[in-house]
Parts: sequence; structure tokens; C-alpha cells
Amino acid sequence: MKVQCVWSSGPRHTEVLEWECEPGTTVAQALAHMPSLSSDGGAFESQDQQAAIWGQPVDASHVLQDGDRLEWLRPLQVDPKVARRERFKRQGAKTAGLFAQRRQGAKAGY
Repeated sequence: MKVQCVWSSGPRHTEVLEWECEPGTTVAQALAHMPSLSSDGGAFESQDQQAAIWGQPVDASHVLQDGDRLEWLRPLQVDPKVARRERFKRQGAKTAGLFAQRRQGAKAGY
């Protein structure tokens, strides 16, 4: 059974590993065999990281299927809602978004 393992060791840096595993392998067993994670000195043991399959969060006891894409997710640095609010404060609501450019004399929102 073939599984693709994906993780990011830092911002804008992604590593992909194609892995042949036995049927019935769990997420925890797969992550233990990932070379960069085990060489980090126990990155898998970190409580703030999450495993996902095709973007859907799973726990360590989940059994992998053939063709799964196992993703090891780092925690968010900033809440996306807070980042958007800060961006709008800097740019101003009228200069950002869908309605930033209007025709001369057009109604607001069109």
C-alpha cells in the first residue's frame, strides 16, 4: 500500500515522501518512520501539531488507506481572522477587496 507523507519544516518549505507500508498501518506508525520528523528529536511528540489526511484532521490511531496523503501540520502563527482585520486597518476598507475600484459615478457596491 502506497502513502504520501507531507510536512513542512519551516515557512514556504515542504517535504514530500512516498512510502510503501503494510495494510493496517496507523498514523502514529507512519509518522514514526518519517525521517525528518524522527531526526528533529521527537517532533512527533509535540502536542501543538496535528496530523491530517487530505486536509481532514485525524488522530494517531487512524488506519491509513492506499493512496492517502498524510499531512503533518504545524500550528498557526496568527489567527486568520485577526490577520485580515489588521490588513484592513492598514489598507482601509475602501481600498481593499472586490469593490476597491469603481467606475466614475457608479453606486457603492456595484
